[in-house]
Amino acid sequence: MADRETRPTTVWSRPQRGARGPAPERSRTQITAAALALADAEGLAAVSMRALAQRLGTGPASLYRYVGSRDELLDLMADAVAGELDLSGSSGGDWLDALVHLALQSRDAHVRHPWLADLNDRRGEVLGPHAIDYLDHALGILAPAPGTAGQKLEAVGLLGGLAVLFARRANGAAGGAAHGGDPAARAAHLAAVAAEGRHPHLLAALTSAGPPPADRDALFVTLLRRLLPAMLDQGAA
Repeated sequence: MADRETRPTTVWSRPQRGARGPAPERSRTQITAAALALADAEGLAAVSMRALAQRLGTGPASLYRYVGSRDELLDLMADAVAGELDLSGSSGGDWLDALVHLALQSRDAHVRHPWLADLNDRRGEVLGPHAIDYLDHALGILAPAPGTAGQKLEAVGLLGGLAVLFARRANGAAGGAAHGGDPAARAAHLAAVAAEGRHPHLLAALTSAGPPPADRDALFVTLLRRLLPAMLDQGAA
Protein backbone atom coordinates (compact mmCIF):
# COMPACT_ATOMS: atom_id res chain seq x y z
CA MET A 1 0.00 0.00 0.00
CA ALA A 2 2.87 2.38 0.82
CA ASP A 3 4.41 1.92 -2.63
CA ARG A 4 1.08 2.69 -4.28
CA GLU A 5 0.65 5.84 -2.19
CA THR A 6 4.14 7.21 -2.96
CA ARG A 7 4.13 6.39 -6.67
CA PRO A 8 3.91 9.62 -8.73
CA THR A 9 0.60 10.20 -10.47
CA THR A 10 0.87 10.29 -14.26
CA VAL A 11 -1.64 10.28 -17.09
CA TRP A 12 -1.02 6.54 -17.50
CA SER A 13 -1.86 5.76 -13.88
CA ARG A 14 -5.44 7.00 -14.29
CA PRO A 15 -8.34 5.51 -16.24
CA GLN A 16 -8.50 6.32 -19.93
CA ARG A 17 -11.45 8.59 -19.29
CA GLY A 18 -13.24 10.25 -16.39
CA ALA A 19 -16.27 8.46 -15.03
CA ARG A 20 -18.63 11.40 -15.47
CA GLY A 21 -20.11 12.81 -18.65
CA PRO A 22 -21.66 11.29 -21.75
CA ALA A 23 -20.49 8.12 -23.44
CA PRO A 24 -16.94 8.37 -24.82
CA GLU A 25 -16.65 9.69 -28.37
CA ARG A 26 -12.94 9.09 -28.80
CA SER A 27 -9.88 7.63 -27.08
CA ARG A 28 -6.63 9.00 -25.72
CA THR A 29 -4.90 7.35 -28.67
CA GLN A 30 -7.04 9.30 -31.14
CA ILE A 31 -6.51 12.55 -29.23
CA THR A 32 -2.76 11.98 -29.12
CA ALA A 33 -2.62 11.19 -32.83
CA ALA A 34 -4.42 14.45 -33.60
CA ALA A 35 -2.01 16.35 -31.36
CA LEU A 36 0.97 14.77 -33.16
CA ALA A 37 -0.43 15.81 -36.52
CA LEU A 38 -0.96 19.35 -35.26
CA ALA A 39 2.59 19.60 -33.88
CA ASP A 40 4.10 18.15 -37.06
CA ALA A 41 2.21 20.64 -39.19
CA GLU A 42 2.46 23.80 -37.09
CA GLY A 43 5.02 23.25 -34.33
CA LEU A 44 4.79 22.63 -30.62
CA ALA A 45 3.57 26.13 -29.77
CA ALA A 46 0.44 25.51 -31.83
CA VAL A 47 -0.61 22.59 -29.63
CA SER A 48 -3.19 23.83 -27.17
CA MET A 49 -6.31 22.18 -25.83
CA ARG A 50 -8.44 24.72 -27.71
CA ALA A 51 -6.63 24.18 -31.04
CA LEU A 52 -6.77 20.42 -30.60
CA ALA A 53 -10.48 20.51 -29.80
CA GLN A 54 -11.09 22.57 -32.93
CA ARG A 55 -9.15 20.04 -34.99
CA LEU A 56 -11.25 17.22 -33.54
CA GLY A 57 -14.51 19.11 -33.96
CA THR A 58 -15.38 19.22 -30.29
CA GLY A 59 -15.24 21.56 -27.31
CA PRO A 60 -12.10 21.95 -25.16
CA ALA A 61 -13.99 20.89 -22.03
CA SER A 62 -14.68 17.47 -23.55
CA LEU A 63 -10.93 16.77 -23.90
CA TYR A 64 -10.36 17.21 -20.18
CA ARG A 65 -12.36 14.05 -19.59
CA TYR A 66 -9.45 12.19 -21.23
CA VAL A 67 -6.41 14.40 -20.51
CA GLY A 68 -6.04 16.46 -17.37
CA SER A 69 -3.83 19.22 -18.77
CA ARG A 70 -1.69 20.30 -21.71
CA ASP A 71 1.37 18.90 -19.90
CA GLU A 72 -0.26 15.49 -19.79
CA LEU A 73 -1.04 15.78 -23.49
CA LEU A 74 2.64 16.53 -24.16
CA ASP A 75 3.61 13.47 -22.12
CA LEU A 76 1.31 11.34 -24.26
CA MET A 77 2.77 12.82 -27.45
CA ALA A 78 6.37 12.12 -26.44
CA ASP A 79 5.52 8.56 -25.49
CA ALA A 80 3.62 8.00 -28.73
CA VAL A 81 6.77 8.86 -30.68
CA ALA A 82 8.74 6.40 -28.54
CA GLY A 83 6.14 3.84 -29.57
CA GLU A 84 7.10 4.33 -33.22
CA LEU A 85 10.43 2.58 -32.65
CA ASP A 86 10.67 -1.08 -33.60
CA LEU A 87 11.83 -2.99 -30.53
CA SER A 88 11.14 -6.42 -31.97
CA GLY A 89 14.77 -7.10 -32.85
CA SER A 90 16.65 -9.61 -30.75
CA SER A 91 18.99 -8.30 -28.09
CA GLY A 92 21.40 -11.12 -28.97
CA GLY A 93 24.27 -10.91 -31.46
CA ASP A 94 26.55 -7.91 -31.76
CA TRP A 95 25.44 -5.40 -29.15
CA LEU A 96 27.08 -2.45 -30.90
CA ASP A 97 25.33 -3.17 -34.21
CA ALA A 98 21.98 -3.47 -32.44
CA LEU A 99 22.49 -0.26 -30.45
CA VAL A 100 23.52 1.70 -33.55
CA HIS A 101 20.38 0.44 -35.32
CA LEU A 102 18.29 1.64 -32.37
CA ALA A 103 20.05 5.02 -32.43
CA LEU A 104 19.29 5.44 -36.14
CA GLN A 105 15.62 4.77 -35.43
CA SER A 106 15.63 7.35 -32.63
CA ARG A 107 17.28 9.95 -34.83
CA ASP A 108 14.79 9.33 -37.64
CA ALA A 109 11.88 9.74 -35.20
CA HIS A 110 13.26 13.13 -34.15
CA VAL A 111 13.64 14.10 -37.81
CA ARG A 112 9.99 13.21 -38.45
CA HIS A 113 8.91 15.18 -35.38
CA PRO A 114 11.21 18.22 -35.08
CA TRP A 115 9.25 19.58 -32.10
CA LEU A 116 10.22 16.60 -29.96
CA ALA A 117 13.69 17.94 -29.16
CA ASP A 118 12.21 21.24 -27.99
CA LEU A 119 9.69 19.36 -25.87
CA ASN A 120 12.45 17.40 -24.15
CA ASP A 121 14.44 20.60 -23.57
CA ARG A 122 11.56 22.51 -22.00
CA ARG A 123 10.08 19.94 -19.67
CA GLY A 124 11.10 17.49 -17.00
CA GLU A 125 11.32 14.02 -18.42
CA VAL A 126 8.31 11.84 -17.65
CA LEU A 127 8.78 8.33 -19.00
CA GLY A 128 5.66 6.70 -20.36
CA PRO A 129 5.21 2.98 -21.06
CA HIS A 130 6.73 3.10 -24.56
CA ALA A 131 9.73 5.08 -23.36
CA ILE A 132 10.28 2.61 -20.53
CA ASP A 133 10.06 -0.25 -23.04
CA TYR A 134 12.72 1.53 -25.13
CA LEU A 135 15.02 1.98 -22.13
CA ASP A 136 14.64 -1.64 -21.07
CA HIS A 137 15.26 -2.82 -24.64
CA ALA A 138 18.43 -0.72 -24.92
CA LEU A 139 19.71 -2.08 -21.61
CA GLY A 140 18.89 -5.61 -22.80
CA ILE A 141 21.03 -4.99 -25.89
CA LEU A 142 23.83 -3.84 -23.60
CA ALA A 143 23.60 -6.87 -21.31
CA PRO A 144 26.61 -8.64 -22.92
CA ALA A 145 28.61 -5.41 -23.25
CA PRO A 146 31.38 -4.50 -20.82
CA GLY A 147 30.89 -1.76 -18.24
CA THR A 148 28.85 -1.08 -15.14
CA ALA A 149 25.12 -0.55 -14.92
CA GLY A 150 25.73 3.16 -14.48
CA GLN A 151 27.93 3.32 -17.57
CA LYS A 152 25.27 1.55 -19.58
CA LEU A 153 22.61 4.04 -18.51
CA GLU A 154 24.99 6.84 -19.50
CA ALA A 155 25.56 5.17 -22.87
CA VAL A 156 21.81 5.08 -23.54
CA GLY A 157 21.67 8.77 -22.62
CA LEU A 158 24.54 9.53 -25.02
CA LEU A 159 22.75 7.63 -27.76
CA GLY A 160 19.64 9.77 -27.27
CA GLY A 161 21.63 13.00 -27.14
CA LEU A 162 23.45 12.29 -30.38
CA ALA A 163 20.18 11.26 -32.04
CA VAL A 164 18.68 14.66 -31.13
CA LEU A 165 21.80 16.54 -32.26
CA PHE A 166 21.92 14.88 -35.67
CA ALA A 167 18.17 15.23 -36.13
CA ARG A 168 18.46 18.95 -35.50
CA ARG A 169 21.24 19.17 -38.06
CA ALA A 170 19.17 17.24 -40.59
CA ASN A 171 16.13 19.42 -40.00
CA GLY A 172 18.28 22.53 -40.22
CA ALA A 173 19.72 21.36 -43.54
CA ALA A 174 16.18 20.84 -44.81
CA GLY A 175 15.60 24.53 -44.10
CA GLY A 176 18.32 25.35 -46.61
CA ALA A 177 19.91 28.70 -47.11
CA ALA A 178 17.09 30.47 -45.27
CA HIS A 179 18.93 29.56 -42.10
CA GLY A 180 22.41 30.07 -43.51
CA GLY A 181 22.90 26.32 -43.22
CA ASP A 182 25.30 25.50 -46.06
CA PRO A 183 27.80 22.96 -44.64
CA ALA A 184 30.17 23.36 -47.61
CA ALA A 185 30.29 27.14 -47.13
CA ARG A 186 30.97 26.75 -43.41
CA ALA A 187 33.75 24.26 -44.06
CA ALA A 188 35.33 26.51 -46.70
CA HIS A 189 35.21 29.48 -44.33
CA LEU A 190 36.88 27.49 -41.53
CA ALA A 191 39.58 26.22 -43.90
CA ALA A 192 40.27 29.76 -45.14
CA VAL A 193 40.61 31.07 -41.59
CA ALA A 194 42.95 28.22 -40.63
CA ALA A 195 45.09 28.83 -43.74
CA GLU A 196 45.86 32.37 -42.56
CA GLY A 197 48.35 30.84 -40.14
CA ARG A 198 47.12 32.39 -36.90
CA HIS A 199 45.52 29.15 -35.68
CA PRO A 200 48.20 26.45 -36.09
CA HIS A 201 46.42 23.79 -34.07
CA LEU A 202 43.26 24.17 -36.11
CA LEU A 203 45.25 24.05 -39.33
CA ALA A 204 47.05 20.88 -38.24
CA ALA A 205 43.77 19.22 -37.24
CA LEU A 206 42.04 20.10 -40.52
CA THR A 207 45.03 18.99 -42.55
CA SER A 208 45.24 15.64 -40.78
CA ALA A 209 41.52 14.96 -40.67
CA GLY A 210 40.73 15.84 -44.27
CA PRO A 211 37.21 16.77 -45.39
CA PRO A 212 34.35 15.67 -43.11
CA PRO A 213 32.08 12.88 -44.35
CA ALA A 214 29.35 14.21 -46.62
CA ASP A 215 27.00 11.41 -45.52
CA ARG A 216 25.44 12.30 -42.16
CA ASP A 217 24.43 8.68 -41.60
CA ALA A 218 28.06 7.61 -41.92
CA LEU A 219 29.24 10.30 -39.50
CA PHE A 220 26.52 9.44 -36.99
CA VAL A 221 27.37 5.74 -37.08
CA THR A 222 31.11 6.43 -36.89
CA LEU A 223 30.72 8.59 -33.78
CA LEU A 224 28.54 6.00 -32.07
CA ARG A 225 30.97 3.20 -32.85
CA ARG A 226 33.83 5.23 -31.40
CA LEU A 227 32.14 6.66 -28.34
CA LEU A 228 29.98 3.80 -27.06
CA PRO A 229 32.76 1.20 -26.64
CA ALA A 230 34.97 3.84 -24.99
CA MET A 231 32.23 4.66 -22.48
CA LEU A 232 31.73 0.99 -21.66
CA ASP A 233 35.39 0.10 -21.22
CA GLN A 234 35.65 -1.97 -18.06
CA GLY A 235 38.88 -0.22 -17.18
CA ALA A 236 37.31 3.23 -17.37
CA ALA A 237 37.16 5.28 -14.22
